[in-house]
Amino acid sequence: MMPAFDIARRRRRPDLTPMIDVVFLLLVFFMLASRFVSETTIPLAAAQGTDEAWRGPLRLVDLGPGAALALNGTPVALADLAGRLGALVEAPGDPVLLRGREASLQDLTAVMEALRAAGFTRLVLVQ
Repeated sequence: MMPAFDIARRRRRPDLTPMIDVVFLLLVFFMLASRFVSETTIPLAAAQGTDEAWRGPLRLVDLGPGAALALNGTPVALADLAGRLGALVEAPGDPVLLRGREASLQDLTAVMEALRAAGFTRLVLVQ
């Protein structure tokens, strides 16, 4: 007896469930990988290439390890830094030198934000 090859089989429709699962996984991945927060920047002045002469006393803020601050070699607290620097500047646009010696980026950013909030507009980052 010969096998019957002409048996009509019910045609299967493709299952869309795996494709929908993949689409939702991609949607979740791209939602989690995207950025929802805008980044902020802190403007810095260039330390080299300026033809302008230095005016007034030295204003050097040293940042050491563990958020240790020194203004012109004298230790100072972050809360007192703006007041002590205010006595050394002649105009709000006078440069203030920042030197981060083994300081973390977070400590440097905190000092820069505090000085910006106090009205110092020209911060120069040096090595």
